[in-house]
Amino acid sequence: MSSVYENPLCKRYAGKEMQQIFSDDNKFSTWRKLWVALAESEKELGLPISDDQIEEMKAHIYDINYEVAKKKEAEVRHDVMAHIHAYGEQCPLAKPIIHLGATSCYVGDNTNIILMRSALLRIKKLLINTLAKLYEFADKYKDLPCLAYTHFQAAQPTTVGKRATLWMQDLVFDLDQLEFTLKNLKLLGCKGTTGTAASFLSLFEGDHEKVKLLEQKIAEKMGFDSVYKVSGQTYSRKVDYYVLSVLSGIAQSAAKFSNDIRLLSHLKEIEEPFEAGQIGSSAMAYKRNPMRSERIASLARYVIVNTQNPAFTASAQWLERTLDDSANGRISIPEAFLAVDGILSLYINIVSGLTVYPRMIKKHLDEELPFMATENILMYCVKKGGDRQALHERIRRHSIAAAGKVKQEGGENDLLKRILEDKAFGLTEEELNTITDVRRFTGRAKEQTEEYLSDIAVILDENKDLLGVDVNIQV
Repeated sequence: MSSVYENPLCKRYAGKEMQQIFSDDNKFSTWRKLWVALAESEKELGLPISDDQIEEMKAHIYDINYEVAKKKEAEVRHDVMAHIHAYGEQCPLAKPIIHLGATSCYVGDNTNIILMRSALLRIKKLLINTLAKLYEFADKYKDLPCLAYTHFQAAQPTTVGKRATLWMQDLVFDLDQLEFTLKNLKLLGCKGTTGTAASFLSLFEGDHEKVKLLEQKIAEKMGFDSVYKVSGQTYSRKVDYYVLSVLSGIAQSAAKFSNDIRLLSHLKEIEEPFEAGQIGSSAMAYKRNPMRSERIASLARYVIVNTQNPAFTASAQWLERTLDDSANGRISIPEAFLAVDGILSLYINIVSGLTVYPRMIKKHLDEELPFMATENILMYCVKKGGDRQALHERIRRHSIAAAGKVKQEGGENDLLKRILEDKAFGLTEEELNTITDVRRFTGRAKEQTEEYLSDIAVILDENKDLLGVDVNIQV
């Protein structure tokens, strides 16, 4: 326990990998890597920077002297300058050339991009593993008929596996957007205080080619192909919006899945994992609340709303730079990633342990299928020589009577029994069973599932190096 507030996203929901990406150690060591990349590139382009200075900087990338930085920031009220001072104290030889020609956004913004890329890659891994689990589930139950619902009212049957493909398709849309965003993510580069690179042009005595080469070298050293060609002091905050929009899409997909599981749990057809010693309610000992699905819905709502933060920030930037983005971004961006990490971890956990109850599924089908089968029964009997209008009227009367027994008396749907006993239809029990075979009503659900899973198999094969992930959740 603690005497101060601790972020629940770290304490209860997100995995260690995502927490590490947005940790102070990772952030400030990335700052130092960027300073090394800057010095190395400047040296390669002819500035008087020695190998000894660069080696000294490399030797102190990870042993960050936080107390020195903290003390200095209290004095100068500038986090980047405080860390430049702290780094310089550890690297006295390199101190004169650390951050040479750069502005604060050189480390701040480039680090933001680097961390977001790392976090997107982590989310991609979780997405792929979620799809893999859904693939197994859909394949297993591709031919298990179940009642489908529109408006949460009984509709034509589908299969449990086909329903799962709808969850998968949403995630594939999200994966496409994630990969597009990753592909188009670039470094800010080193463009100086207003984006004109004037300080670097001065350093290289007016040599424009060297200034352009400087950015390209830094990008390559940090693992990027290119930088944004134009900027103010910062990269456009629309980048943050597009990144968080990807996370919002994932949250939307996961929330839809979680809502479906909650509805199916109410119907007692499918349930999320529930441990032997788990307590569903402090008051009602019999309860099996779908807590994990509810948690997905709760976290997803936060992520979806949080997407408005970078939207407002992008729209509110003044000219080449304003600082009303900083405090907001420090909170909204890491928390969005932490929340989605928690969401997908829950998603994987739930799908891995879903319990399907075929008898309850059949019970609900049997309650509604007789009504759905009446058109098929009518057509069959007409083909045998029956009067379509007369039979239609008899079906109408039998349907009203059967519905009354179900709704008013709480009895079972006996519509098929009534039709079988009605000599006007002239049906045998074998004929009626054939006509009302549920697989006559599921259309291409099984085949659609198989066809879609073949597409998913390609995605999983292309990303097989990402398969296999441990997710630990707190129930």
